[in-house]
Amino acid sequence: MSDLSPVIAHSVETNATRDFAWSYMTDVKNWDDPPATFRLEGAFATGSCGTTEMPGQPPRQWSLREVTPPQTYTLEIPLEGALIQCKWIFADLADGRTALTQQIYLEGEKASSYREDVRQKFAATLAPGMSRIAHAIDVAFVI
Repeated sequence: MSDLSPVIAHSVETNATRDFAWSYMTDVKNWDDPPATFRLEGAFATGSCGTTEMPGQPPRQWSLREVTPPQTYTLEIPLEGALIQCKWIFADLADGRTALTQQIYLEGEKASSYREDVRQKFAATLAPGMSRIAHAIDVAFVI
């Protein structure tokens, strides 16, 4: 992980325990971000690779750079001359709930040239997407 500060970050809270939230988010079948679909080759572990598919776009490859259950995982998406890193952090709250944080980093020779574009693209979707995820975890936790 780059020592630089995140390009953008957001946190939400869920009523679920950290173990439940971790289990939910590390099952790629639960990743719901239409129209995107997600596939993971192998176990949810450091070094595993996955694919995101969007209609009308070429598939985007990604890998799990580091997985430390049940605390954090980082997805790494290659760009030309740079990497986007999406770090998820799962933190226990005093009342048994969980704080979920996603931090977006850029690393690599051309990282600075992507910084503003990445910030703008994630600015509109990060908070509502994470709220949707927290809600989905809450619904699954109740069942």
